[in-house]
Amino acid sequence: MKTFYCYNRCSTCAKARKWLQANQVEFNEIDIVKTPPTADQLLQLIELKQHPLKYFFNTSGIKYRELHLKDKIDQLDAKAASELLASDGKLIKRPLMIEGDHFTCGFKPDIYQSEWQA
Repeated sequence: MKTFYCYNRCSTCAKARKWLQANQVEFNEIDIVKTPPTADQLLQLIELKQHPLKYFFNTSGIKYRELHLKDKIDQLDAKAASELLASDGKLIKRPLMIEGDHFTCGFKPDIYQSEWQA
């Protein structure tokens, strides 16, 4: 089963949810702010090395800017990044869709079409 981490006040998450429903993709929805993925879950995804660390971060978020992560992200290792991301769901680029070792951060219809089509 696919796990769809999202934030209810996020318009991008709403678009992704609508796409999933329109394409009859089954998923389990989890509020990324109330119940973010654990540091261990995030570390597993990061260690797959499919994407740079920046891919996982909500770079337009307030917390990202407050922590000056733009200047620090290149100095983080995978463990530190996973712990930081797990500490605040708003730091994670959303929506985050996971099924096993397969995942995507953010929403682009063409990516969802190729990655999550039922």
